[in-house]
Amino acid sequence: MQTRNVRLALAVVAMGWAGAVAARAASADEAFEKLAAECIENLLQARPEMATQLGDHRFDDRLTDFGAAALAERERTLRAQLAALEQIDVEQLTGPNRVDAEILRLELGSMLFVLTEEKPHEWNPLSYNDSLATSIYLLTAREFAPAEERLRNAAKRLNEIPRVVEQIKATLRNPPRIHTETAIGQTAGAIGLVQNELEPLLLQAPKLRAELKPAQERAVAALEDYKAWLEREVLPRANGEFRLGAEKFRKKLRFALDSEMSPEEIVRRAEAELEATTDEMYVTARPLFRRYFPEAGAEAENDRPRVIKAVLDRLAENRANDETVVERVKEITDAATAFVREKDLMTLPDSPLRIIVLPEFQRGVAIAYCDSPGALEPEGETYYAVAPTPADWSAERKVSFFREYNDYMLHDLSVHEAMPGHFLQIAHSNRFRAPTLVRAVFMSGTFVEGWAVYAERVMAEAGFGGPEVRMQQLKMRVRAIINAILDYKVHCAGMTEQEALDLMMKRGFQEEGEAVGKWRRACQELDAALDVFRGRGGARRRARGGGGEGGGGVRFEAVSRPGVVAGESGDEARAAGVGVVK
Repeated sequence: MQTRNVRLALAVVAMGWAGAVAARAASADEAFEKLAAECIENLLQARPEMATQLGDHRFDDRLTDFGAAALAERERTLRAQLAALEQIDVEQLTGPNRVDAEILRLELGSMLFVLTEEKPHEWNPLSYNDSLATSIYLLTAREFAPAEERLRNAAKRLNEIPRVVEQIKATLRNPPRIHTETAIGQTAGAIGLVQNELEPLLLQAPKLRAELKPAQERAVAALEDYKAWLEREVLPRANGEFRLGAEKFRKKLRFALDSEMSPEEIVRRAEAELEATTDEMYVTARPLFRRYFPEAGAEAENDRPRVIKAVLDRLAENRANDETVVERVKEITDAATAFVREKDLMTLPDSPLRIIVLPEFQRGVAIAYCDSPGALEPEGETYYAVAPTPADWSAERKVSFFREYNDYMLHDLSVHEAMPGHFLQIAHSNRFRAPTLVRAVFMSGTFVEGWAVYAERVMAEAGFGGPEVRMQQLKMRVRAIINAILDYKVHCAGMTEQEALDLMMKRGFQEEGEAVGKWRRACQELDAALDVFRGRGGARRRARGGGGEGGGGVRFEAVSRPGVVAGESGDEARAAGVGVVK
């Protein structure tokens, strides 16, 4: 009887302890979920353009306030939110909340770093593009509401553009020349957007034409004044430093990759992988070299750079042009979708995908990108936006560009951006639901880019497009590796434009047009390139919870069949952002 009573007492104690633990966990979860909701609500109110892009349309009539008082209040809010997050015992959080707490901490810290240390609003005119152009484009691009509602919100945003322009003039000082040149071109695109891109909505709601016209005129006048100011007053004295410098680069890298790996270690790994990937290119190129140049002989075949370049030059002869590139990308994307379905590689999403011409105001940085609907948008198309060459390029430069983006490279690019790359992954990721909206609002660039590079490899190794596309996939891989090297050496080691062009064209076998474009991108941004390299090459981690060799990153390995994220169950894969794979 005594033994029985002791056991009963122990059971009661254990139940009480378990109940107390569960209560603490519930309390921690409740506190975190409340704080996360407050952080996200505050962010979306402070950045209404971001809210629209995500699919929250409560603030579609507003633009960001860049005034000194608003920026100071934003800094105070971020510091308070980080302090409140520190008071929550992360170890007591359960399920997705534990991962989301780490994501939120990282993102709040990143936003505070950008606002108080990097300060792009003081030196980078491109940082205002969301307000001056994207804000209007987002109201026209997707039919998430009746035309009348979107036009009325567009009118209110157009009326806010003069205020934003005045705030830019009061804040921007001594920007880099390359940023200013790009901003001038994109502002011209913004003027065209305001003048022309609202017309399809006006055809649906013609009664609003008279109401919208004054707002359009005010916005166009403000944008023309801003463009003239950039050209006449800012550009002649635009000699600001575009290089971030080692200290800011390290901090930005830490936030971008959520990794403690040093830039020097990333470059060391990148240089080693550059050699290994070039070896793979040579192995793939030799049979093609024999086919294309049967009389070349053994001596020529043993010259590794010559073989690779000769094969790439031959592949570059099959290419599109400004008039045909968009239609050709549509055909290739359809073929990639059919290939994935036929091989049963991955679960295809039922979300729509549309190939469009890249809007003028977004050109000058990249050839193409995947524009997915926001995670908070209940329905919506994904746009695969493709950019023809700028109108002011010479004929020679246009040819160089399309030699780089030849037909086989367009196959690899479409795999990366659309199927089964970004489009597939983000479509599945948007279906994930957690107690908070943290993962819906803050996407892991490392995972997103890592998946797209993995998709390139899976498709090439499965035979999509044959050895010719495999060559371009490896070339794209070399490009990503070189981009990671460039980002560090440009921003921290003083690499010159000519040194960068030599590395890209001689070591990376790139055409001049692509190399020149990348130089401009390297001067203006860095996150994407490092995301691509670290996402593919880093040690595997689940979601963004850390762990693993090297302090972070995502590594995908094809195991029993392509499409498997090694070591992840379906639920864990969804949490990481890939959604559902077979």
